[in-house]
Amino acid sequence: MVATLTRIFGIEHMHLAEDVVQEALARAMQTWPFYGVPQNPAAWIMRASRNLALDVVRRQKTFLDKQAELIRLMDNLSPGPDAVAADSQEIADDRLRMMFVCCHPAISQEDQVALALKTLCGFSPAEIANAFLSTEAAIAKRLTRARQRLRDAQVPFEMPEGEQLASRLDSVLQTLYLMFNEGYKASTGDQLVRTDVCEEAIRLIALLASHPTGDTSKSHALLALMLLNAARLPSRTDEQGNLVRLQDQDRSRWNREQIARGLYHIAKSASGTELSTYHLQSGIAACHCTAADHASTDWPRILDLYDLLLAHDPSPVVALNRAVAMAEVHGPQAGLDAIDTIKGLDALADYYLLHAVRGELEFRQQRYPAAAAHFQHALKLIATDSEKAFLAKRLAACTTPAPP
Repeated sequence: MVATLTRIFGIEHMHLAEDVVQEALARAMQTWPFYGVPQNPAAWIMRASRNLALDVVRRQKTFLDKQAELIRLMDNLSPGPDAVAADSQEIADDRLRMMFVCCHPAISQEDQVALALKTLCGFSPAEIANAFLSTEAAIAKRLTRARQRLRDAQVPFEMPEGEQLASRLDSVLQTLYLMFNEGYKASTGDQLVRTDVCEEAIRLIALLASHPTGDTSKSHALLALMLLNAARLPSRTDEQGNLVRLQDQDRSRWNREQIARGLYHIAKSASGTELSTYHLQSGIAACHCTAADHASTDWPRILDLYDLLLAHDPSPVVALNRAVAMAEVHGPQAGLDAIDTIKGLDALADYYLLHAVRGELEFRQQRYPAAAAHFQHALKLIATDSEKAFLAKRLAACTTPAPP
């Protein structure tokens, strides 16, 4: 809805489109509990948004030239299946345009991703701050700066072509990647997994990959990665919402249809010559999804893929994940040694997974006091209730250890 109204109002009034949609959602929350959920909730909210937008148009002479377009859209919103299908296609096209508008070169790549997460994906500034390891105030400034630059550049609401397409596509993919990650492991709150966010990211990347503009090997690789990881979501938490480790998950609950779709898109991604980080990550996910159990996982293959991934993306987080694979292949001490050699390790000082991984590897070597110290450090840094509960159990196991 924000994308559709932005097309009508123009990029310079993107914030107004956001405000109108927010007001429509607020009205839905106020009225539906009393009058019931309408038969077509999406159409109700869209109609409410358009009515509010039309009110703005009538009040402000600046938008007189937009009134006819808004009235046309309202008239086209009918219960007929053909009209609904056309409206849905129009919305889908607007969302694709919005992806590329947010990733315009007039703004920096970090600002591009932040703006798309806010405008297209509905993330709050706090959630974006967690994704960027930044502060909410800094993200708010970044969003304001990005909108201003789009206004100043008078960016058209259209799909890019040629060389412009390739440069902006990378930012679009990164945005969807960060969006899925936030759903796969929420940064804050009492829910570790936000399935709705994961599903939305999958819908958006599938829409992009099925369009001629975004039908690239990299897009298919990212779609494969999301599908393969999402396939494991049903067993990633227990009935109480607590984290379940990969080795303890009930693999019979994994979504085999999503795994099959993921493997299909891996095959599609192999059609080009480019080897991206998404290709390598989807290959790692495929190793997990195709293993009958944890013991039969092809860890040497995963370690090889992490070696390649580290060459493409020499970040401390990738190096930490590689250390985990190293521990599976060569033992926990090898994993700890690999952690000690990570370049830029200081950047992970406040990253709870660094201390959680160290605690786990110390635990496997029965060095329980050292493991406990790392688990305690990780607990101070963690933000989600589910992971806190999991680490508290691991900490308790250090005083009454059982086989890991």
